[in-house]
Amino acid sequence: MKDHLIIFDTTLRDGEQSPGASMTREEKVRIARQLERMRVDIIEAGFPAASNGDFDAVKAVADAIKDSTVCGLARATEADIKRAGEALQGANSARIHTFIATSPIHMEKKLRMSPDQVIEQAVKAVKWARQYTDDVEFSPEDAGRSDITFLCRILEAVINAGAKTLNIPDTVGYTMPEQFGGLIHTLRERIPNSDKVVFSVHCHNDLGLAVANSLSAVMNGARQVECTINGLGERAGNASLEEIVMAVRTRQDFFPCETRIDATHIVPASKLVSGITGFPVQPNKAIVGANAFAHESGIHQDGVLKHRETYEIMRAEDVGWGANKLLLGKHSGRNAFRSRLAELGIELESEEVLNATFMRFKELADKKHDIFDEDLHALVSEDAITLHEHYKLLSLIAHSETGETPYASIVIAEDGKESRAESDGSGPVDATFRAIEKILASGADLQLFSVNAITSGTDSQGEVTVRLQKSGRIVNGNGADTDIVVASAKAYLSALNKLHSKLERAHPQV
Repeated sequence: MKDHLIIFDTTLRDGEQSPGASMTREEKVRIARQLERMRVDIIEAGFPAASNGDFDAVKAVADAIKDSTVCGLARATEADIKRAGEALQGANSARIHTFIATSPIHMEKKLRMSPDQVIEQAVKAVKWARQYTDDVEFSPEDAGRSDITFLCRILEAVINAGAKTLNIPDTVGYTMPEQFGGLIHTLRERIPNSDKVVFSVHCHNDLGLAVANSLSAVMNGARQVECTINGLGERAGNASLEEIVMAVRTRQDFFPCETRIDATHIVPASKLVSGITGFPVQPNKAIVGANAFAHESGIHQDGVLKHRETYEIMRAEDVGWGANKLLLGKHSGRNAFRSRLAELGIELESEEVLNATFMRFKELADKKHDIFDEDLHALVSEDAITLHEHYKLLSLIAHSETGETPYASIVIAEDGKESRAESDGSGPVDATFRAIEKILASGADLQLFSVNAITSGTDSQGEVTVRLQKSGRIVNGNGADTDIVVASAKAYLSALNKLHSKLERAHPQV
């Protein structure tokens, strides 16, 4: 039998560190349920000590997930580890992931500790974590710039203290695949008790090598890969879960291991994460991009028609493409609606919320004949924002005519108080944003405006992502509607609501 390659998903923790990708507790639970359906081995749900919101989110995921292990991140301090242990109390299977920096520059400049003190602290951290769970993972932060002899010393010590997984991070995405694979090989060879643990890798994508580095490590004995849906993560992101999984699956002739992932849930997971975070997937993204299985070249098309494997090494349906089948329409009842939400892992907090969401579903069904799963996810995400919004769109009139200056008239409620403004602009969207700013005068800078179709067809809902920056804080807002201008207004107000409610949090980097 081949070895089992453990898939450790950190979309909810490291993925959330992407500027603007903050998720609510309910959104984290929805993503976690999708990861569980995909049969992800370990879900890193957050950093409980970072904030009360993160603590609550990790606790909610731990309480909701039954089949996957739920992990919480903690610095190598007793307070952090206690907080993680408390958040994970309700988990069927819990892991604590603790870390401390091991490179000379980090130890001297950041920690201001001697190497011996760092080893002592790491050992203490593992022992503290074992008071809450036997499943303890340790990471030497900035391993790529650490002295190899010191790295062997500290890893040997934490194994003796009870760590079950050693995670080697390429923290700044600097290493080359041959180097990184060699590092894993050397550590496994030089550490006397290395056979007692699983070696894991956590690679960043600054040079576009996160997946290559991870797979090189797998070929050199790593049996856990830390990755995220869509490669989401800080800076240029993390190793992409879908690329790791499908590389190992497609090249079983090459890799000495296999995952237990149900790949048919990959595309739905990608779309869910994209919709919740507001980070669209580029069309040419491997596996989950809209063009991933498209063929433009006549030669390619001819070959595929004659025999698909001439130009396709995977089947689109195996990763979940074509799974967004029509299941609901304008004549669907409340019970059918509730059942489909449950199948998608969506749990609404009350009957009142269900009723409100069902009414919005009916409104959408009047505009759009075919309702797909992606539409439901967008609907629920928007409802979750709407229930707690400070600024609310009440009405919008936008006018655009060839040869005339576009203008918009908008009515917004701020804490229930209505305000109205009009503005012209270079287009209807520009006019709408200017009208919003006449009322709210936010002072935020618009950094990104992106439009994507949620499903196919001219009646598809448009999903708009707006990124705003103010006082060093970056937020993403998203809105969906069959009218792109309305979706744009919703997205802009969504971002302003996030700025207002201070949902964005800073997390230490691993």
